[in-house]
Amino acid sequence: MNGHGELWIRTSCENNHVLVEIADNGPGIPPEIQSHIFEPFFTTKGVGEGTGLGLHISYRVVVGQHQGDIQVISQPGDTRFQVRLPITS
Repeated sequence: MNGHGELWIRTSCENNHVLVEIADNGPGIPPEIQSHIFEPFFTTKGVGEGTGLGLHISYRVVVGQHQGDIQVISQPGDTRFQVRLPITS
């Protein structure tokens, strides 16, 4: 978002899952790279600005360790990361 725009965090219950949604009104994630953003070492940043591991590690923890799900929905002005974690009793 380059220091501009707004960021929202929303939580809710959805069936037997907790939904945590992080959203912003920035420029969005181009459709041609959306399918790659959870891959290890994938980054849109320049050399030395990031490792490309943040989303990969998040995906591994949420999906692999907690049997949850992460989805991204993005278009200019509306990008949302939705994390769903199962409610266990």
